[in-house]
Amino acid sequence: MNVKKILAVLAGNTLYALAIALFVLPTGLITGGTTGIALVVHHQWGVPISLFVGAFNIAMFAAGAMVLGKAFAFTTVISTFYYPVILGVFERLTGDGLVTDDPMLAAIFAGLLIGAGIGLVIRAGASTGGMDIPPLILNKKWGLSVSLTLSAFDCIILLLQMIFADMEMILYGILLVLLYTIVLDKMLLIGKNQVQVKVISGKYKEINLAIQQKMDRGTTLFQVQGGYTHKESMAVLAVISGRELPKINELVMGIDPNAFMIINQVSEVRGRGFTLHKEYR
Repeated sequence: MNVKKILAVLAGNTLYALAIALFVLPTGLITGGTTGIALVVHHQWGVPISLFVGAFNIAMFAAGAMVLGKAFAFTTVISTFYYPVILGVFERLTGDGLVTDDPMLAAIFAGLLIGAGIGLVIRAGASTGGMDIPPLILNKKWGLSVSLTLSAFDCIILLLQMIFADMEMILYGILLVLLYTIVLDKMLLIGKNQVQVKVISGKYKEINLAIQQKMDRGTTLFQVQGGYTHKESMAVLAVISGRELPKINELVMGIDPNAFMIINQVSEVRGRGFTLHKEYR
C-alpha cells in the first residue's frame, strides 16, 4: 500500500473519530456497528462491552485477512490502532463541551462526517474494522452493495437496541445511519460518474473523427434507423467526464447544428481508457 492510501485511511479514521467525539458521545445518540452489538450483548448477558468489542474486532480482522488479502489486513491494522488513539485525543480536547444539544443537528453532522470518513477508508481499499468488514466480504463474494449491506446491518443493530433504549433516540440513530449510508454511497462513486453521449447526424464521420482527435476519447459507431423517415444512418457513442460536456457539445454543434444528441449520466465505466490504460495505434 502506498503513502497516499495510508494517508487516506488516517484521514478517514480522523473524520470518524471527530464525529463520535463531537456529536455522538456528548448527545447520547444510539449507533450501529460493533459498539451497537456490544450494547445489546451487555444488556442481555452482561458481557463487558470492551471485551466483546475486542473479541469481535479480532474475529472480523481474521475473516477480512483471509478473504480480502494481506494488504487489506495491513490497512485494517492501521485503523484498529489509530482510531482509538485519535478518538481519545478528541475526547480530551472537547471535554464535556457540547457543540450542540439538539439531537437532530448532532445526527445530521455525525452522519455527514462518518459517511465521509468511512468512504475515504473504503476507497483506499481498507476498513475501519469491526462491522465494516462483513459488507466488504459480501461485496467481494457476491457483488452486494457495500453501502446497502452496511445500512441493513446497522438498522438491525439499532432495532435490537429497542429492548432497552429510548424510542426517540432509536429514531435519531436510524436517521444517522441513513445519512452516513447516503454520504458513503456518494463517496464511493466520486471519480466514477461519467456522461454517455449519443450523437445522430448525417455528418457522423466528421463528428467521430473530431471526438477522437480533439478530445482524445474513444468512440463507438452503431447503426440506427429513423422512426419516421426510415432512413438508415450511423450514430456515434462516446463516454466522457462531466466537465467535457460543454466541449463536446460545442464540437458537435460546430460540425452539424442539426445533430440529435442524447446525454445521460452513468454510474461507472470500466474498460480501456477508464479502468485500463489507453492504447494508441
